[in-house]
Amino acid sequence: MELEEPDKANLVEKPTLPEETIELKPKMTLLNGVTVIVGSIIGSGIFVSPSGVLKNTGSVNMALVVWITSGIFSMIGAYCYAELGCMIRKTGADYAYIMVTLGKFLAFIRLWVECMIVRPCTVAIVALTFSIYAVKFFFPECEPPDEAVRILAAVCICILAFVNCWDVSWATAVQDIFTYAKLLALFIIIATGIVQLSRGKTENFNWDDTETDFTRIALSFYSGLFAYNGWNYLNFVIEELQDPVRNLPRAIAISIILVTVVYVLTNVAFYTTLTVPEVLGSEAVAVTFAKVLYGPMAFMIPVFVAMSTFGGVNGILLTSSRLFYAGACEGQMPEIFSMIQVDKMTPAPAVLVSAFLSLCYLCSSDIFSLINYVGFATWVSIGLAVFCLPYLRWKHPEWERPIRVQLIFPIIYIIASIFITIVPMIASPVETGIGTAIIMTGIPVYFIFVAWKDKPAFIKKMLASITLSLQKLIVVVPPPKKTL
Repeated sequence: MELEEPDKANLVEKPTLPEETIELKPKMTLLNGVTVIVGSIIGSGIFVSPSGVLKNTGSVNMALVVWITSGIFSMIGAYCYAELGCMIRKTGADYAYIMVTLGKFLAFIRLWVECMIVRPCTVAIVALTFSIYAVKFFFPECEPPDEAVRILAAVCICILAFVNCWDVSWATAVQDIFTYAKLLALFIIIATGIVQLSRGKTENFNWDDTETDFTRIALSFYSGLFAYNGWNYLNFVIEELQDPVRNLPRAIAISIILVTVVYVLTNVAFYTTLTVPEVLGSEAVAVTFAKVLYGPMAFMIPVFVAMSTFGGVNGILLTSSRLFYAGACEGQMPEIFSMIQVDKMTPAPAVLVSAFLSLCYLCSSDIFSLINYVGFATWVSIGLAVFCLPYLRWKHPEWERPIRVQLIFPIIYIIASIFITIVPMIASPVETGIGTAIIMTGIPVYFIFVAWKDKPAFIKKMLASITLSLQKLIVVVPPPKKTL
């Protein structure tokens, strides 16, 4: 997918003042960073399916242990990413770390899976969840029409794509507002739980029927960690974060602690009112909880879930586009994706392709299976990225490290990543095999489009012509080259 640079005469250049540089600008504050992480982590999961953990643990107390442990595990990973992010200040997060440490091939496979399957599928799923709950008010007694749900999901993606193309400040403002909305909803549930606890509603908190099958407990961690997925998203936009050495570790620490506390207290609130069978039998635990306790005000929860998922789509789209941008800057994606809109200083082509792929997945009715197939790939790549930390300590001890993590933390994380990758392979060999096959499709793409440098002249000319046409259409130019 690497495109040769066209002749300078063919490049669209902006008539700017000499001192102006076309690049991503650091507009994100510490508060913006916190809301990006919190908004990306807290999507539909905590409202809709905490039963995923309970199903594999069997008891409420063990489920709470899994939620707490998953939060601690995510904190360790985020702590490791803080050192990597402050040392390798490149957009793209784990893709950039794997590129620098382990080379282009493994970095491309990571990029391929994340850009082409995981992120767009996730955007589509969260957008569908948003639309389902947004129209639930109009269809209280039945399922909303599938066409209406998909059209509204498409509208959601298109609106947020426009916002992200227009101004990073707009995108972070959307993230801020909807993060506050989802936290308000969760705080309402938590406050209700505290009231229930004060009334002595503790009969569901026990170890009864705790699962004894080791693999089932491991699978429950897989579900719990999926709910925390997104803690590394701020690293994807580090070039746009003000004072990253100071703000990146602070944003990570504040966000993960906040999300862990909120998740655990929300689950406690659910279990003060709902029994194990009620939780397992509910497709939307938060809605069931609201119907029992809030009466005529129960409609608030679907509204807040819709707001939560709208912010979730924005956070994923914001960071996903930066992954395309980072890949293009490294020559592993079409050159057009590395270009910056000259007026808005946003990676508009990368945003548009992220939104387009997400819209394509709205046409599929099997999105959840795709996510299940490649879900383990996420933990493989994050584990690989954390492995980069001790490797670079050994290989490049001279590199500046504003933050130095004790080596015990990446070692613990790498071992745990191996564990949560291998166990699902044993428990679900068919799905894992299909997921591996999907990942392997990136190999021929790499060797044909990236590794093959001596392409025929007519192909180079055609690619350069396409790049030039798209430059003129979107009014974008390449950013200045940056080094580590």
